[in-house]
Amino acid sequence: MRATWRWVHSDLRTHRGEALFAVLASAGVIASLLLSAALLSYAVNPWQRVFNQSQGAHVWIHGRDGGDGFDPQALAPLASLDEVAALSGPFETAAATLETGGTRAGVVLRAAGTRPPDTARPLLTTGHWLAPGAPRDQIVLERTLARTLWAEPGETVTVTLTGRHGPTTRTLYVSGLAETAEPRYRAGRSDGIGWILPDTLDRLAPATTGQTAGLRLKDPDDTDYTVQRAVTLLGAERIDQVTKWQQAKADIGGDDRLLGQIFAAFGLAALLAAAVAVAGAVRARIRGQAGDIAVLKAVGFTPGQVVRGFLLQHLGFAVAGAGLGTAATLACGRWIPGRIGDAVALWPRMPGHRAAVVGVPVAAVLLIAAATALAAWRAGRVPPVPAARSAHPAARPLSALGRRALGLRVSPVLVLGWRSAFTAPGSGRALGSTARLALPLALITVALVAWTTLGQFRTDPARVGRAAALTVRIEQPPAADLAATLRAVPGVADAVPGAEFVALVPGQTGTITLRGLGTRTAPHPHTVVEGRAPEGPDEAVAGQGLLDLLGVRVGEWVRMTVEGRPQILHLVGRSIEPDHGGRVVSTTLDTLRDGAPGLRPAFHALVLRPAADPREVAAAVAAAVPVPVEVRGTADPADGGDAPRGVLAALVAVLALIALVELLTLIGTGVRDRVRDLLALRAIGLTPRQIGAVVVTSAALTTLAAALLGACAGAVAGRFLVDAEAAATGLGAGVARLPDPAALTALVLTVTAAGALAALTPAVRTARRRLVDSAGETM
Repeated sequence: MRATWRWVHSDLRTHRGEALFAVLASAGVIASLLLSAALLSYAVNPWQRVFNQSQGAHVWIHGRDGGDGFDPQALAPLASLDEVAALSGPFETAAATLETGGTRAGVVLRAAGTRPPDTARPLLTTGHWLAPGAPRDQIVLERTLARTLWAEPGETVTVTLTGRHGPTTRTLYVSGLAETAEPRYRAGRSDGIGWILPDTLDRLAPATTGQTAGLRLKDPDDTDYTVQRAVTLLGAERIDQVTKWQQAKADIGGDDRLLGQIFAAFGLAALLAAAVAVAGAVRARIRGQAGDIAVLKAVGFTPGQVVRGFLLQHLGFAVAGAGLGTAATLACGRWIPGRIGDAVALWPRMPGHRAAVVGVPVAAVLLIAAATALAAWRAGRVPPVPAARSAHPAARPLSALGRRALGLRVSPVLVLGWRSAFTAPGSGRALGSTARLALPLALITVALVAWTTLGQFRTDPARVGRAAALTVRIEQPPAADLAATLRAVPGVADAVPGAEFVALVPGQTGTITLRGLGTRTAPHPHTVVEGRAPEGPDEAVAGQGLLDLLGVRVGEWVRMTVEGRPQILHLVGRSIEPDHGGRVVSTTLDTLRDGAPGLRPAFHALVLRPAADPREVAAAVAAAVPVPVEVRGTADPADGGDAPRGVLAALVAVLALIALVELLTLIGTGVRDRVRDLLALRAIGLTPRQIGAVVVTSAALTTLAAALLGACAGAVAGRFLVDAEAAATGLGAGVARLPDPAALTALVLTVTAAGALAALTPAVRTARRRLVDSAGETM
């Protein structure tokens, strides 16, 4: 063992540059993987992120309005409970309605000071907080409520509430938008939140006001017990509603299942690619030391000692790199500008942090160890006296195609570079290296597929079941000519009448959503990816979630109960359904009227023209319809800011680093394996510049082959992966979209150029070598 340690120490002193490269490559890959894990946690846990950043409240207690509510002074004993860490509020509240451009939404106005509270602090995303002494009454809107109203900072909204002397209407200036860890605004289910100054609330003079307070707990598991204590102390008759953190988490975090599964698959694939790249570098280094291994065996080293020596050495590199990368990420990652630094700073308080910090480096080291063990075992089989290379044919004759190319005056550099890359001896190993380089490039292409798929939710919503951009509802029964009036609005391509019901599945064990959209003569433009759209009586299309729930396929009949009456439908197609987990079945209004002749449309879905602005169309609709109308924008299932794309960008950066490590390994191995052939080319008359050009051409062609292979494989795998994950979440397969051909072409050309640039230094070094063979080149 002592001899092994002495050899390891001597080898490290002799090859310090290679050892440093191995450690830094491992550290860079581990650090990149950890940064990606931090961004992944940041993107797919939106509620936890907002809750931690805002010091959110686990429990919100909403008192009844007026004198029936709880006394704010009664909160003092509640705040002193052992389970309560902090109290937010109490805040005076009033129920109201906000309106802008024909769009209305319910809101709870919450009085807040000129400084946001320390506990349950709204996180400003744009704009500024409420400023004292402003010439106009201000309001800060919760982000999802603002998106529903198409309200931005600097604009105004109209607030209407029941005042002390009748309805009160006032115009409020939107000063900012904020995120909160409370339940989002859901039309018809939960009102949004708007923060205003107490003086503004007094000027609005609501008829009654309520009180709300938030409790931040020391242990979230004490939520139910704390709620019981709160109800006992304040009085159940004085509490209107209690909101727990689990409700908000389910409401905010439930839309990110698809993203979470895609990113988790990416993370595992990136980890595998990183281990393969680092292991390839280890194998290349061991192959390059074949002569040294032969000498060791000649002086008495056993195969076991050689294997142990390489394992100790490269495991040390991997462990040192993993430790360095982990320490650098945890210590310096928070100082990285932008979203990455924010993600790393917040990461310790996110779920799964400790498992990721320990699991990612350990998994990478274990994978590298497994690959190193195989390479070390091969090193142990190197004979003590390897045969001289001259005893074996070092080259094959130039192929007929190559000779014909030279006869046609094709550049010798190009012909010899092609031969070096694909037909020279050792090309079998080169093919393996090319495949390893193609792996991270394929994953980059998969990331581009996911990027393009997420982008189409905004650029081409009709492909993902969002043909209608607006929904129009009126409080009174619609007039017969309402659809014609809506179609006459500039920017509206079609107005499709519709109705929606909650239906019971067979066995009465669950509910689904039944929609009637359009008529047989004017059908709704469903996004049908399997089968066809409904045309005849009792025909319908369903989402993937419904097919999975009922265990049926396209072509079968399904039975459900709607408002006490049976409804039997023939499923003639599968459509993309982004709502309700895909548990939606859609038919025509004519089919629903067969069982309910008096059925009237509950809403109209507006399909807009390509260049139409939904906000302008909503305002035009409100002006064109003579009765009060409510216009809502269609929710975006992929909405969540730029966090998902930020994670994809970080993953692409990680994979690019992995590809760079593999590229440097491939070029270094290729030059070392063919240096004797390159010197022979110089002996027959090639200039040093031509020899260097042969090296660069060979590297560029090899990289081009890997890029083409990776792009093609990644496009196929990306489409399959995204569709599979979409089907698993109920959205349904058929949403995946390939990147633009120009983007894939740019990727291939960029990788090829990088390969050529990376080969410049080895090419110059090889071209300057003297026309002699070293001992390492003849063994």
